[in-house]
Amino acid sequence: MPVRPFTLDALFCGFRVHVTLPVHQEYSKILKAADGSMTTLITGALTATFTNLRTGKAITENLSGPGKVTVAPDGSVTVTEKGHNGLFLVPADAQRFGLPTLTVTAGPVTESLAPPNGGITSLSRRGHILVNICAALS
Repeated sequence: MPVRPFTLDALFCGFRVHVTLPVHQEYSKILKAADGSMTTLITGALTATFTNLRTGKAITENLSGPGKVTVAPDGSVTVTEKGHNGLFLVPADAQRFGLPTLTVTAGPVTESLAPPNGGITSLSRRGHILVNICAALS
């Protein structure tokens, strides 16, 4: 299913960022386990174009992953990403984990989210930051 363009609030970069997905050929496979957990495996090709709505400056980045999202019976979620991925963090979480708010990463990233609001409880990154999107668009 295609993802519609969306605009991120200025709280991420100090200016609004419009995001479009010109290449969205990702595929997912959902696996259900006996314990009630569900795992979604995501593969394929994905690029995103990020545009600073104040200046019009734009960059296009590869976010093809792959990734895996596991939802446990209690509603907690674990997201595991490899390869090139986009990491979008609200400023408080970016500060807590020492990362930019909008980032393209390369290598393993694992996030744990807790119910009911899906707040990030942990984040580990063994890869590196390829692009600080806000800095690149400034």
